[in-house]
Amino acid sequence: MWLIPAVDLRSGRAVRLYEGDPSRETPYGDPVEAALRWQKEGARLLHLVDLDRALGTGENREAVRRVAAALSIPFQLAGGIRSLEDLKEALELGARRAVVGTVAVKDPGLLARMLEEVGPDRLAVALDARGLEVVVSGWQERAPLSALDLLRAWGEMGVRTLIYTDVRRDGTLRGLDLEAVARVREAWPHELIAGGGIASAEDVLALKRLGVEGALLGKALYEGRIRLSELLEAV
Repeated sequence: MWLIPAVDLRSGRAVRLYEGDPSRETPYGDPVEAALRWQKEGARLLHLVDLDRALGTGENREAVRRVAAALSIPFQLAGGIRSLEDLKEALELGARRAVVGTVAVKDPGLLARMLEEVGPDRLAVALDARGLEVVVSGWQERAPLSALDLLRAWGEMGVRTLIYTDVRRDGTLRGLDLEAVARVREAWPHELIAGGGIASAEDVLALKRLGVEGALLGKALYEGRIRLSELLEAV
């Protein structure tokens, strides 16, 4: 099972947002230090998010470059990737794969072109939702679409990696909504990474029991509730 620490970037710093709310931010300092910490503890893949690009308030290219230069493990990059040019830039910055969310919901034609351009191994799709209620544009806009219908369409298009985040719980340490995760797992037969609210090792083990291939870890790591090195031994 993949245990994937998240490093969310805002104004050049590593941060965590509470329920995706930009006004409720907890800072965690230098993103390079955070990335190297998780690498040292045994992470095999990191999840970088440019929150400023996702929110339309700026960008963190230089911070991404610094993290990429420091790491010896791969990373995936999310946040504001909404054109073919953005996609190419993300991969040129060193990302093993790019993660798109808003585009996948709002512009399936562009998603198809992205898949054709780089292939399913270098492009993952993010399903950001409040339970199963889809949100886009940095989690600030509700999409009037069925999450389960989207999953069906994405699978038919050739998407093979899905990252499901429950925005209601992200950054809250309240634990997972396992019922929602189970419904996504049932609807998605390909690689699934899930996060949003993970607070303990038991949450991760519950994902493993559901057959989820990866866990996205955030605040529980930063606050010391989960020790990555110990959890890697358990899964």
